[in-house]
Amino acid sequence: MTDSEKAAKVIEALKAAEGEPAQIALPILNGLVGLVQGGGEAPLEFEEARSGAFLAICEIGKALHRGQPADQLWAPAIAAAERWQALAR
Repeated sequence: MTDSEKAAKVIEALKAAEGEPAQIALPILNGLVGLVQGGGEAPLEFEEARSGAFLAICEIGKALHRGQPADQLWAPAIAAAERWQALAR
């Protein structure tokens, strides 16, 4: 799977999980870990975009796990994944 395809799957999953209760969203987010892991050498800008998406997903997961509001975290996570996808093309 190409990095662009991985990013597309991440975006799709984030949009599907957004608005779901924590018990549904958390397993979806946990399933994204393998997709956002680095897979070798890439330009710095690309790696920063990929890791930014990873960190944004982690922030949502932490908030949901702690029972904190995550409503404002979804849009930045989706935007980070879209930036990663744009650089992967």
